[in-house]
Amino acid sequence: MDELACDVAVVGAGTAGLAAYRAATEAGAHAVLIERGPGGTTCARVGCMPSKLLIAAATAAHAARNTDLFGIRVREVAVDGPAVLARLRAERDRFVGGVLEGQDDLPEEARIRGSARFEDAGTLAVGEGLRVRFRAAIVATGSSPIVPRPLRGLGDRLHTTDTLFEMPDLPDSLAILGAGAVGIEIAQAMARLGVAVTVLDAGDTIAGLSEPHLTRQAAGIFGAELDLHLGATLVSAEPEGDGVRLDWTDRQGCGQVTRAARVLAAAGRAPNLDDLDLPAAGLRLGADGVPDFDHSTQVCIGAPVLIAGDADAWRPVLHEASRQGRIAGANAAALASGRPVQAVAPWTRLAMVFTHPQAAAIGAPYDPDADNCVIGAMDFSDQGRARVEGHNQGGIRIWADRDGRLLGGEMLGPAVEHLAHLLTYAVADGLTARDVIERPIYHPTVEEALKTALTDMARTKNQC
Repeated sequence: MDELACDVAVVGAGTAGLAAYRAATEAGAHAVLIERGPGGTTCARVGCMPSKLLIAAATAAHAARNTDLFGIRVREVAVDGPAVLARLRAERDRFVGGVLEGQDDLPEEARIRGSARFEDAGTLAVGEGLRVRFRAAIVATGSSPIVPRPLRGLGDRLHTTDTLFEMPDLPDSLAILGAGAVGIEIAQAMARLGVAVTVLDAGDTIAGLSEPHLTRQAAGIFGAELDLHLGATLVSAEPEGDGVRLDWTDRQGCGQVTRAARVLAAAGRAPNLDDLDLPAAGLRLGADGVPDFDHSTQVCIGAPVLIAGDADAWRPVLHEASRQGRIAGANAAALASGRPVQAVAPWTRLAMVFTHPQAAAIGAPYDPDADNCVIGAMDFSDQGRARVEGHNQGGIRIWADRDGRLLGGEMLGPAVEHLAHLLTYAVADGLTARDVIERPIYHPTVEEALKTALTDMARTKNQC
């Protein structure tokens, strides 16, 4: 078996792995990048970019069908499914190509192709022919879709986001298991493109929201466009004719049946760790198979191994993966040279869902048992700019401590992708509600909704 020695071995060439490799080399380490493929990063290839392309097409169709509010009459709207998916794939491939071009710029001698597994705390075997000895290693192997057991016998009638966007045409009907960010985004988009959509979720939350008032609003808004069932438990799934039959129970325990042409598993993603033999490196694994690690350094407990991105199952979104990769790369270089690692404070939590209305969760999660915070609320139904645009659905809930220092919040409404950033920055900077209220907000803008919620907080002192 051939052998290679390096300072830092990075396993995985996605967002986190590429960031880690570059940070390690910039810190002076001799690093190698071990890649199994496929390349292009989860976001560009099967995640946020193709899903947003589907949403963009659906938004165009929905807008064309709903012009009467403005006195504009559109006679007919036709959705060309193959054309929708062809544009999606063409643009998706363009985004993936940009990522791959960045990988092509890496030195060829630093790239190793193959599957890696740990032999011990200082050695990786790559395939059957290469052994890589390292001073520090970084696990950045990404994640894969979770397929619940009842769905595993459906063959090509079952989709995940790894396969959904390869369909040649839109299905007549689609059952989706999961009402989280991915599930509800695709569900609404497909429904607006003319697909009959059913969504089943065992929980009571939707679109990543947990605040009860917003969750109820979201269920009503999305349920008006598709067949939505929260508190539903899947019992079995089997092929039937050209489609699929799903047997499930509702929240009252009553048996129900859904038939659809295709099924999408949108029950989350699991880290790609099983093939690495992490215990051989001396790592201690949690119940989810993820090694114990320090969130401020990305260093795992028990060996000179770091973990970053979706592989660590903590905040699996692109901006976090990129930052974790940079932290892991710099700290791996430090470990390799005998220098102390640097702890970096985690960013303020920011998660978004690109439905219409959009949803977001910022900072500290909603805690119904908290007794030391106040909450501010607003409703978009009468918000000026939202009514002008005909997008006046949803609301905002923001929480702060008793001194008014902002802690976090949840949002459901128009332009939430922008409002959420403003609140994230305010929380990160330790601002109070009064600090933000005293800053200029132009009229008429949706951003005024943020001021309304904060003013409500300052005026009412409602407890969380």
